[in-house]
Amino acid sequence: MKVLVTRTLPGKALDRLKEEGLEVLVHEGLFLPREELLRKVEGAFGLIPTVEDRIDAEVMDRAGPSLKVIACYSVGVDHVDLKAARKRGIRVTHTPDVLTEATADLTFALLLAVARRVVEGVDYARRGRWRAWHPELLLGLDLQGLTLGIVGMGRIGQAVAQRAEAFGLRIAYTSKEAKPLPYPFLPLEDLIREADILSLHTPLTPETHRLMNRRRLFSMKKGAILLNTARGALVDTEALVGALRGHLFGAGLDVTDPEPLPPGHPLYALPNAVITPHIGSAGVRTRARMAEVAVENLLAVLKGEEPPNPVA
Repeated sequence: MKVLVTRTLPGKALDRLKEEGLEVLVHEGLFLPREELLRKVEGAFGLIPTVEDRIDAEVMDRAGPSLKVIACYSVGVDHVDLKAARKRGIRVTHTPDVLTEATADLTFALLLAVARRVVEGVDYARRGRWRAWHPELLLGLDLQGLTLGIVGMGRIGQAVAQRAEAFGLRIAYTSKEAKPLPYPFLPLEDLIREADILSLHTPLTPETHRLMNRRRLFSMKKGAILLNTARGALVDTEALVGALRGHLFGAGLDVTDPEPLPPGHPLYALPNAVITPHIGSAGVRTRARMAEVAVENLLAVLKGEEPPNPVA
């Protein structure tokens, strides 16, 4: 039986598949072209895709009836047509919990980079413009006492809140359901208006697509910060460009829409936009553990067992 892995993965988790006698086909390029995905998936028992791979009915049908499990190398599964998978009896799994701390770390790294204008400062020094110290050089925001609004208080949102407490930030949140947490719960519109820093940690669904549209971006406090380490399509990119030109203090984005953000995009020209290439989970241990979890899920289906982390 064949397992298609759409990218090389860190660690040695894939060795376990080979030990089970599976044929493991790993694509070693930076990305897997659609036509190549469709060709390579034919006859596969299992598929381990990344968030870059759109796994829809066409992919499943090209794989054929042999395809029994799609073990996503991710927490989010918006790149998989879950309805099509259920219709075909294909199990879909993901890798929750594993990347919580790494993503929370990156969220806070972006917050500090934006608030203290770190990237601007590095560029200022590298360009040879640093000639003297001055009291008004690259003034940023003092975090203590500001309100951090968290949209989506799941594991990552709570991990971000824990870090924020150490910096003296006040925390408020909104979530699909009001959870019993030691922070004030606010309706979304109130949170957007009251937060000095708004951090997005909610899944991408039809309801949350472009959650931060033009109206909501401009209803944020003037001089506020927007952070997004969840999914790029939660934010209307064109509207964000406008909001960063005078309304918002800045934005820290690990995800964008479109993704990757093409060279020459207006966001790159804005000094108050800090953009990283979707590296929220990019810790050595975290990415290796994600591979292990994906493999554990796949092997459970192979053995006729319930996978540890099912989605469908």
